[in-house]
Amino acid sequence: GIASVVAGHPLDTVKTRLQAGQGYGNTLQCVLTVYRNESVAGFFKGMSFPLASIGIYSSVVFGVYSNTLRFLSQLRHEDLAAAPSLADMTVASLVAGVLSVGIGTPVELVKIRLQMQTQPYTKESVKLKSTVPGSPVYRGPIHCFRTILQKEGIAGVYRGNIAMLLRDVPGYYAYFIPYAMFCDWITPDGSISPNPSSIWVAGGVAGAVSWAVCTPMDVVKSRLQADGVYLNQYKGTLDCMLQSYQNEGVKVFFRGLMVNTVRGFPSSAAMFLGYELSLKAMKRCQTEINP
Repeated sequence: GIASVVAGHPLDTVKTRLQAGQGYGNTLQCVLTVYRNESVAGFFKGMSFPLASIGIYSSVVFGVYSNTLRFLSQLRHEDLAAAPSLADMTVASLVAGVLSVGIGTPVELVKIRLQMQTQPYTKESVKLKSTVPGSPVYRGPIHCFRTILQKEGIAGVYRGNIAMLLRDVPGYYAYFIPYAMFCDWITPDGSISPNPSSIWVAGGVAGAVSWAVCTPMDVVKSRLQADGVYLNQYKGTLDCMLQSYQNEGVKVFFRGLMVNTVRGFPSSAAMFLGYELSLKAMKRCQTEINP
């Protein structure tokens, strides 16, 4: 999970600015604007909170997925070692997508709120308590979370959860299944498990496919969660979709598509490679301790 955040966060910042910000134009213009105004540090805004919580989040997603597969294999085939069917992987992906929202929504909310602050924090601005667009509102992830909780309650912390649910349920379906298919396809016959290069490629392709599928609802989620930094524009998921469509047309739902797809490859490649190698290392340790 940590490997995924480090590999993908700079482009995630660009994606969020394109989807929820104004005046950034295309991807290249957005990259140049962020760099000119905020230097390299601007691409890493909001990274500390996902970095600190991604271990728990990834454990839930991968743990729920793999354990659901094991449960279904035992239930349907009475054999834990049986190869999972497409139906098994579909159910496991959907369950992982639903449960991930409980942990993922607050993390995404804080990350996006911090990414949308385009000016460095100064003591003077805090004293003035300015809420003018462009002025900082949050001093950091903990202050951001506490401020949202105090002002908006639990509902505010889970702002955008419906949009995230509509993003992640099909998203994880388009994440785990392509990974399993590509791993099986590019792993040589006779191999017990895929090699690191196969895992890296399969994970990258799965990430690119998944983010391409997710982008429309990711735009809605980003806008809902960014809303509230300076003003409240949207009443809910449907209202956000309608306003976005009325103001910018259907193309608005594909903002950041290229960045999402490109970012999805290294981010997911790092995620799956880290997961598989960590799992192998832990199994090796268990074997050595309990031969």
